[in-house]
Amino acid sequence: MRPTTMISRLTWSTLACGCIGLGTAGLVVPLLPTTPFLLVAAWAAPKGSPRLARWLWEHPHLGPTLHAWREQRAVPRRAKRLAWGLLASSWLVLWLSGAPLPVLALTAALFCGVGTFLLLRPDATRAPAMEERELVN
Repeated sequence: MRPTTMISRLTWSTLACGCIGLGTAGLVVPLLPTTPFLLVAAWAAPKGSPRLARWLWEHPHLGPTLHAWREQRAVPRRAKRLAWGLLASSWLVLWLSGAPLPVLALTAALFCGVGTFLLLRPDATRAPAMEERELVN
Protein backbone atom coordinates (compact mmCIF):
# COMPACT_ATOMS: atom_id res chain seq x y z
CA MET A 1 0.00 0.00 0.00
CA ARG A 2 1.32 3.46 -0.91
CA PRO A 3 2.24 5.81 1.95
CA THR A 4 -0.28 8.45 0.83
CA THR A 5 -3.05 5.85 0.83
CA MET A 6 -2.04 4.73 4.32
CA ILE A 7 -2.06 8.33 5.58
CA SER A 8 -5.45 8.96 3.98
CA ARG A 9 -6.95 5.81 5.52
CA LEU A 10 -5.44 6.66 8.89
CA THR A 11 -6.90 10.18 8.71
CA TRP A 12 -10.40 8.91 7.84
CA SER A 13 -10.18 6.21 10.53
CA THR A 14 -9.05 8.74 13.12
CA LEU A 15 -11.93 11.07 12.24
CA ALA A 16 -14.39 8.17 12.44
CA CYS A 17 -13.03 6.93 15.78
CA GLY A 18 -13.03 10.42 17.25
CA CYS A 19 -16.63 10.96 16.20
CA ILE A 20 -17.64 7.55 17.51
CA GLY A 21 -16.05 8.47 20.84
CA LEU A 22 -17.82 11.83 20.99
CA GLY A 23 -21.10 10.27 19.89
CA THR A 24 -20.79 7.54 22.49
CA ALA A 25 -20.02 10.11 25.18
CA GLY A 26 -23.16 11.93 24.04
CA LEU A 27 -25.22 8.93 25.14
CA VAL A 28 -24.42 9.75 28.76
CA VAL A 29 -23.35 13.43 28.74
CA PRO A 30 -26.51 15.53 28.56
CA LEU A 31 -25.09 18.49 26.61
CA LEU A 32 -23.22 16.50 23.96
CA PRO A 33 -25.25 15.48 20.89
CA THR A 34 -24.92 11.92 19.65
CA THR A 35 -26.55 11.84 16.23
CA PRO A 36 -24.38 14.37 14.35
CA PHE A 37 -21.17 12.69 15.49
CA LEU A 38 -22.48 9.28 14.49
CA LEU A 39 -23.46 10.56 11.06
CA VAL A 40 -19.97 11.96 10.49
CA ALA A 41 -18.45 8.69 11.73
CA ALA A 42 -20.68 6.70 9.37
CA TRP A 43 -19.55 8.92 6.51
CA ALA A 44 -15.82 8.73 7.34
CA ALA A 45 -15.48 5.11 8.48
CA PRO A 46 -15.85 3.39 5.08
CA LYS A 47 -13.12 5.63 3.65
CA GLY A 48 -10.69 4.54 6.35
CA SER A 49 -11.74 1.10 7.50
CA PRO A 50 -14.54 -1.05 6.09
CA ARG A 51 -14.31 -3.19 9.21
CA LEU A 52 -14.91 -0.16 11.44
CA ALA A 53 -17.83 0.91 9.24
CA ARG A 54 -19.39 -2.54 9.49
CA TRP A 55 -18.98 -2.55 13.27
CA LEU A 56 -20.60 0.87 13.54
CA TRP A 57 -23.61 -0.01 11.37
CA GLU A 58 -24.14 -3.33 13.17
CA HIS A 59 -23.65 -1.96 16.70
CA PRO A 60 -26.74 -2.68 18.85
CA HIS A 61 -26.89 0.84 20.35
CA LEU A 62 -25.37 3.07 17.68
CA GLY A 63 -26.56 1.29 14.55
CA PRO A 64 -30.32 1.92 14.91
CA THR A 65 -29.85 5.71 14.83
CA LEU A 66 -27.77 5.43 11.67
CA HIS A 67 -30.26 3.09 10.03
CA ALA A 68 -33.14 5.42 10.93
CA TRP A 69 -31.33 8.28 9.19
CA ARG A 70 -30.33 6.27 6.13
CA GLU A 71 -33.66 4.52 5.63
CA GLN A 72 -36.13 7.17 6.82
CA ARG A 73 -34.13 10.41 7.09
CA ALA A 74 -35.48 10.35 10.63
CA VAL A 75 -34.14 11.71 13.91
CA PRO A 76 -35.15 10.25 17.29
CA ARG A 77 -37.67 12.43 19.14
CA ARG A 78 -35.42 12.59 22.20
CA ALA A 79 -32.59 13.98 20.05
CA LYS A 80 -34.91 16.63 18.62
CA ARG A 81 -36.02 17.77 22.07
CA LEU A 82 -32.46 17.85 23.33
CA ALA A 83 -31.29 19.83 20.30
CA TRP A 84 -34.05 22.42 20.69
CA GLY A 85 -33.28 22.75 24.40
CA LEU A 86 -29.57 23.21 23.73
CA LEU A 87 -30.20 25.74 20.95
CA ALA A 88 -32.50 27.77 23.19
CA SER A 89 -30.17 27.64 26.19
CA SER A 90 -27.16 28.55 24.04
CA TRP A 91 -28.96 31.59 22.66
CA LEU A 92 -30.06 32.55 26.17
CA VAL A 93 -26.45 32.40 27.38
CA LEU A 94 -25.42 34.68 24.51
CA TRP A 95 -28.18 37.13 25.37
CA LEU A 96 -27.42 37.12 29.11
CA SER A 97 -23.71 37.60 28.45
CA GLY A 98 -24.46 40.79 26.50
CA ALA A 99 -23.64 39.64 22.98
CA PRO A 100 -24.07 42.36 20.34
CA LEU A 101 -27.43 42.57 18.58
CA PRO A 102 -26.08 41.40 15.18
CA VAL A 103 -24.63 38.28 16.83
CA LEU A 104 -27.93 37.59 18.58
CA ALA A 105 -29.88 38.07 15.35
CA LEU A 106 -27.53 35.87 13.30
CA THR A 107 -27.45 33.06 15.84
CA ALA A 108 -31.24 33.24 16.30
CA ALA A 109 -31.71 32.85 12.54
CA LEU A 110 -29.18 30.00 12.39
CA PHE A 111 -30.66 28.22 15.40
CA CYS A 112 -34.20 28.59 14.06
CA GLY A 113 -33.06 27.13 10.75
CA VAL A 114 -31.44 24.13 12.43
CA GLY A 115 -34.42 23.67 14.74
CA THR A 116 -36.88 23.85 11.86
CA PHE A 117 -34.87 21.29 9.91
CA LEU A 118 -35.02 18.94 12.89
CA LEU A 119 -38.75 19.47 13.36
CA LEU A 120 -39.36 18.65 9.72
CA ARG A 121 -37.53 15.32 10.02
CA PRO A 122 -39.81 12.40 10.87
CA ASP A 123 -39.46 10.70 14.22
CA ALA A 124 -37.38 7.54 14.02
CA THR A 125 -39.54 4.42 13.98
CA ARG A 126 -38.71 0.79 13.64
CA ALA A 127 -38.32 0.32 9.91
CA PRO A 128 -39.12 -3.06 8.31
CA ALA A 129 -35.46 -3.41 7.28
CA MET A 130 -34.42 -2.99 10.93
CA GLU A 131 -36.90 -5.69 12.01
CA GLU A 132 -35.59 -8.05 9.31
CA ARG A 133 -32.03 -7.61 10.61
CA GLU A 134 -33.18 -8.54 14.11
CA LEU A 135 -34.90 -11.68 12.85
CA VAL A 136 -31.72 -12.76 11.03
CA ASN A 137 -29.51 -12.14 14.08
